[in-house]
Amino acid sequence: MGIGGSILLIVVGAILTFGLDDTDLGPFNLDTIGWILQLAGLVGLLLTLYFWNSRRRTVVREVPPPPPAGNTAIPPATGEEVIEQRRRRY
Repeated sequence: MGIGGSILLIVVGAILTFGLDDTDLGPFNLDTIGWILQLAGLVGLLLTLYFWNSRRRTVVREVPPPPPAGNTAIPPATGEEVIEQRRRRY
């Protein structure tokens, strides 16, 4: 449903509940319909926020410690070289 749809249900339900003087529309009570829409919007909003929060993942990256100060040797090549070329756009 999403946040927008949930807020829309809450707003429409509030208008039906608090904004109308005539609460009966045939066999339907608009106050009851308004409260139901507000409750459905609130449940949808809470579910959306819960699932958005559960999708977030923390990525932990280990950084190797710096080499000792006295060691100036070049580390051996790993066989995989990454060559990056950047061109300027004018």
